[in-house]
Amino acid sequence: MTMTPERLAPASEAVITEPTLLTPIDPHERIASIDVLRGVALCGILTINIWFFALPEVVSSNPSRYGGWDAANQTVWMVVHLLCEQKMMSIFSMLFGAGLIVMDRRSTARGRSLIGIYYRRTFWLLMFGLAHAYLLWMGDILVAYALCGFVLYPFRRLRPRTQFILGGLLFLSQVVLVGGLGLLFLYIRDVTGPENKEGTTEMRQAREALDRSLGVQVGPDAAKSQIEDHQKGYLEQFPRRAEENIQMQTAIFLFWSGPRAGGLMLIGMGLMQLGVFSASRSFRFYARLTLIGYGIGLPVVGFGILEMMSHHFDPVHQLLMGGHFNYIGSLFVALGHVGMVMLICKAGWLRWLTYRLAALGRMALSNYFTQTIICTTLFEGWAFGLFGKLDRLQLLGVVGSVWLLQLIVSPVWLRYYHFGPMEWLWRCLTYWRLYPMRIRESVGQEFAA
Repeated sequence: MTMTPERLAPASEAVITEPTLLTPIDPHERIASIDVLRGVALCGILTINIWFFALPEVVSSNPSRYGGWDAANQTVWMVVHLLCEQKMMSIFSMLFGAGLIVMDRRSTARGRSLIGIYYRRTFWLLMFGLAHAYLLWMGDILVAYALCGFVLYPFRRLRPRTQFILGGLLFLSQVVLVGGLGLLFLYIRDVTGPENKEGTTEMRQAREALDRSLGVQVGPDAAKSQIEDHQKGYLEQFPRRAEENIQMQTAIFLFWSGPRAGGLMLIGMGLMQLGVFSASRSFRFYARLTLIGYGIGLPVVGFGILEMMSHHFDPVHQLLMGGHFNYIGSLFVALGHVGMVMLICKAGWLRWLTYRLAALGRMALSNYFTQTIICTTLFEGWAFGLFGKLDRLQLLGVVGSVWLLQLIVSPVWLRYYHFGPMEWLWRCLTYWRLYPMRIRESVGQEFAA
């Protein structure tokens, strides 16, 4: 696949003169720059997920507590936090919204209604997410995307400006929600402190519940207890995983992942309407997007790092102020990443790499599941049991190995198959047709009723 501007035409340029059945996007219809960007985001998100695959959950609020905090490991955390943490989720969320615009354009060009296909597609994404979460790993994001996706459809044809305003307001609402939670947490901590005798038993229980919801278990043996839990067998771990997922899909979704993902999806819809993700804007546009995104985002996120470190990663400070620098700055850094990737695609640079990243992005769902399978096999007690045994520098080696494997396997797979295995299943269930996997096979048949 040659990454040239001609190959990166927007989906809106396709002309279809006759109504026809909606079908999965043909490889020749795909927007290559979106696949490349999706591949970059999938690689980047593993640099964050690996900490939750391999280290006690306390690292989500205080990275100095586990995984090494010497100069080398601290540098790894700072670089990954600066460039990847929340930035890759931002890109994925925006691309989810962009995908709805692409689907809507294709359905309009074919004179067909999209609504049934879209909601079946979103329903099956939810099913995949629930299976991923409860059977494999508590860090699943697919459920949040599907839940947001269910309410996204009516907003697809708004003007980009309106989508930006609504998306920005929803995105920023998280700051208010989390800040309010921080005030509540501060009050509860004050009235349950050792110097305050007025705190009731209920208040202390509420503090313990908030600690757990934030991944902050203050007991000295918390990390040890979590490591021991992850060394158990597969079935023994299920109750813990179920409890964590219920928190992820209720409180954490309402306070964090829901407003964030939903807002970014709306922003992504507006950007797609303006041709940003299709590499169809000018070099000057993408250069400015890169400079502005990085110019604003990196200093804001960097200042947030200094803020959190100066307060010793105090969770209340992060809820009230410290964590918001990365939250807001991550959107700008993500846009800087988008601008850089689009520049590379338009210029045809690094074709040996963009070809592989595009293949990885075409199989994003399969590769996402594969990352989970590889990492849970490495770190959980039912297999190799390396949970809590590697520091961040060593985990970076694991990440690089997974990248290399997927960048090699993905393009080889797509030489012989139309879809990745999960993408194939998703499409068959969405369109209720049995599509061929092998490239030279004939057109699929409908499922029997």
